[in-house]
Amino acid sequence: MNNIKITDDFYEQMESVMVDAYQVGPLMYSPGTTTDIYEKLLSGVWGNCFSLALCLEDSIDDNAVEIGERTVVDTLHKIYENQENLPFFPKLFIRVRNPQQIGKLYHMLSHSSQVLCGFILPKFVPANAPLYIEEILQINQNSNHKIYMMPILESGELVSYTTRYNTLEQLHKQLLSCREYVLNVRVGGNDLCHLFGVRRNANETIYDIKPIAGVLGDIITYFFNDFVVSAPVWEYFADENDNWKTGLENELRMDMLNGFMGKTIIHPNQIPVVANAMKANAHDVADAMRILNFENPLVGVSKSASGTRMNEMKTHTNWAKKQILLAKIYGVR
Repeated sequence: MNNIKITDDFYEQMESVMVDAYQVGPLMYSPGTTTDIYEKLLSGVWGNCFSLALCLEDSIDDNAVEIGERTVVDTLHKIYENQENLPFFPKLFIRVRNPQQIGKLYHMLSHSSQVLCGFILPKFVPANAPLYIEEILQINQNSNHKIYMMPILESGELVSYTTRYNTLEQLHKQLLSCREYVLNVRVGGNDLCHLFGVRRNANETIYDIKPIAGVLGDIITYFFNDFVVSAPVWEYFADENDNWKTGLENELRMDMLNGFMGKTIIHPNQIPVVANAMKANAHDVADAMRILNFENPLVGVSKSASGTRMNEMKTHTNWAKKQILLAKIYGVR
């Protein structure tokens, strides 16, 4: 790899890809009622390659919402006041329960909203999308930095063929209307599995559940051209033989092969596994550099750097840009 140079200028030219969206990476969920988030960030125990979601929805009891809201606000205030002390500053998000909670929390945060990257919008459907979008646009009118949204596609409307395609079409149009504020489109894998009454084991991937795999494929097909789509949660994080880790690695390979970027996680053990999977392969980076720097006017193909496959300039350019972004953000393996 010593002969592969990825310059900042080259990186900044990747205008067709949402660089910020790629940087979300492993997004770790934590219940909004957790009180020691700042202390964990200060200790550096979670490393330096993750984003963090403080969840006020499914991870807390319905009777604990007000406690969760106050705790989240206190946490972000503490981070805002002491951010220079943190060894690593992750992208910070709040997962809300409904559109009205967005404005409420934004005003509760006051100056502490400076450290907030965005809001995660659960059970995002055509009926509530305008309300969510209106709230996001409203707070951005009053913010001196962009506050993103990350909608989660996880509703029953995506299961039936009679409603799936119309739902995806409507959501795509609605999100295009506010594209600059959409950081990721996310997928609620567990909610979709719940609708079928199924659950994968640690030695299985979500792509082994054929009905769910079909929904995932359709989501990617509708959104990939305009948005970065992040992969569903992996819920295993410990066992005696590291089967959970092997299972996660297998699913991550399938995620990236199918066009997903980043993953929802629920435990610190999962952070380095996802971060490592998002590193670019050294051979891929070498080929990507050849493709993007190709100057032969007479032909459109060349051998790979290893001499084992074909690089075609017209068909591999988008792939090559992804490899450069992954290498710059996550490194090379």
